[in-house]
Amino acid sequence: MKQKVSNKDKQATDKTVFFISGGLLILFVVFAMIDLDMVEGWINSSFAFSAKVFGSYWELLLLANFVIGVGLAISKYGNVRLGKMDKPENGYYRWIAMILCTLLASGGVFWAASGPMMHFISTPPLFNNNSSTLAGVEPALAQSFLHWGFLAWAILGTLATIVLMYVHYHKGFPMKPRGMLYLLFGEKIFRKNSITGNAADIISIVAVAAGTMGPIGFLGLQIGYGLHSLFDVPNTLVTNVVVISVLIVIAAISVATGIDRGIQFLSRMNVGLTVFLAVCMLILGPTLFIINKFISAEGFHIQNMLTMALYQGDQAWLGWWTVFFWGWFLGYGPMMAIFIARISRGRTIRELIIAVSIVAPIVTNFWFTVVGGTGIKAELDSPGSISAPLDDGGMPAAVMAIMDQLPLGFYLAIGFLLVTLVFVATTVDSISYTVAVSLTGSDQPSRLIRVFWVIMFGLLSIVLLTVGENSVTAIQNSIVVTAVPVSILLLPTLWGSIQAARIMAIEQGIVAVDKEGKIINK
Repeated sequence: MKQKVSNKDKQATDKTVFFISGGLLILFVVFAMIDLDMVEGWINSSFAFSAKVFGSYWELLLLANFVIGVGLAISKYGNVRLGKMDKPENGYYRWIAMILCTLLASGGVFWAASGPMMHFISTPPLFNNNSSTLAGVEPALAQSFLHWGFLAWAILGTLATIVLMYVHYHKGFPMKPRGMLYLLFGEKIFRKNSITGNAADIISIVAVAAGTMGPIGFLGLQIGYGLHSLFDVPNTLVTNVVVISVLIVIAAISVATGIDRGIQFLSRMNVGLTVFLAVCMLILGPTLFIINKFISAEGFHIQNMLTMALYQGDQAWLGWWTVFFWGWFLGYGPMMAIFIARISRGRTIRELIIAVSIVAPIVTNFWFTVVGGTGIKAELDSPGSISAPLDDGGMPAAVMAIMDQLPLGFYLAIGFLLVTLVFVATTVDSISYTVAVSLTGSDQPSRLIRVFWVIMFGLLSIVLLTVGENSVTAIQNSIVVTAVPVSILLLPTLWGSIQAARIMAIEQGIVAVDKEGKIINK
């Protein structure tokens, strides 16, 4: 018998999950303040263990997630309409804009500049060593395409989103990460005393919090560097704290006004700004080089995608790159699935898969080619012009160095700092919203709890910065550790999404079944 969920229950905060997840985050910060070296040791050893033991599993999980999603999209099940709505509640541009501001916001500016450059000056071990030569451009871009492309996007909001939308909108259960286990355990997973259900929610919140507090801290460091480079503003802790405070104010206002207003507005604005910057760089930069290399690198990527996705050669390199990224994105998986489920009502499974697994990755890959490709061309023409600043000052320095190679580079650099600020704000507001959803089970959580998590993330990030830059890196790396249980949580969605799609297809008359429940071919 289907469990009925009252409005009161939907709005009630799960105190067990709230106090344990919040307590673990605060405990981490306290330990970092007491003995940062000890915390770094814990994280590094756990990171190494996770990468070594679970790296191969994560590679298979992300690949299977993408393949099954594409299979659903091209099948009859692709016609299934999600969320019990006949028409989408969000227009296509608005919808895509909010989707793009999930993964791309996590590092799309600074990784777009530094990722391709790092692979260019040191060719990934899978390919012949053509470091810093024209022949090394396609492998460098293709490796970045893999890390930020089809597989990465698919794990954020395809199969898990289908399951969560079925469980919440069709079955009436709360919108929580534990919902991904519903088709495995049944309604008992939603009981308040469910150890498995509580653990699923807690680990999902802790994982995404680690992946959010890290970018907030890095934002302060990155914009602080940029302001110093452009305006000679002292790059101090005070500057970093001011930057984070501005970010938190923007994110708090956005999340307080909700998805349909604030979050949507910020997403649309940021995508517009990003498109404007891309067009400017195309016009002012090496236009033909960017276009030609995007086409050839995308072909190289598709040709070698399976090999790159399952590569198991240099374990140290994998730990620094592919496995790290897979752990990072897995940690975001449950919360991003909730967010995308909330904005995708009325869309078909085919539309969802194409938008998240195909359109968003191609847009991301083109953006990486515009930014990273501009840097690579500058490096080819003048060796050391980008690689030297990158080596000395890290990712923020790479962005500033690339802008220095372009006409109007000063103004483009300002645009990049602004886009970065708004990008991270969209990450913080969307994550705070989904954490609030996970705690209440409602897709319309109270404004107070939404704003609370924005402030919580901001304050903890500031505290970590006062401890030292390494503390920010430590909590960022900890998402790879928390990705271990999250990856187990996401596993049942591989077959659960097919089950849910089949049930909804029968309900909507897309497929017919006989008395024994077997599908009748029309």
